[in-house]
Amino acid sequence: MNRRTAIQSLLIGGTALVAGCSPAPAKTFEVTHTPDEWKKLLGPAAYHIMREQGTEYPFTSPLLNEHRKGTFLCAGCELALFSSDTKFESGTGWPSFWQALPNAVETASDSSMMMERTEVHCRRCGGHLGHVFDDGPKPTGLRYCMDGLALKFKPA
Repeated sequence: MNRRTAIQSLLIGGTALVAGCSPAPAKTFEVTHTPDEWKKLLGPAAYHIMREQGTEYPFTSPLLNEHRKGTFLCAGCELALFSSDTKFESGTGWPSFWQALPNAVETASDSSMMMERTEVHCRRCGGHLGHVFDDGPKPTGLRYCMDGLALKFKPA
């Protein structure tokens, strides 16, 4: 592969092999579906968020104003992600939490949008949930800023 081919490959979303290195293998999740199955399961808007790393418009999620006791689940696989006890009003327009449930989410570096952020995804199905920031309240100082369409609510 020459330099031009490598650059073109990167620009069109492909993976270039650099200095003989191969890309890291994709992670395998417990819950998997084909893209068509995910689209049918989630619907177009949630599919865009969870499988294409999109986002919803701020202040549009019904879960933003959900204040009952209960658990917020992954919309893709129904894994329990957040307790209502950790939800807070961040003023950002997305449901926000200061802590995830144990063994519920994983994070990855996200350099899209011309900035460095930390993506949050469901550890069981890999669905994109939103991002976590370090400007939240005590005791963790974290703000899990989640897309409401990536969540379901189960009342206690």
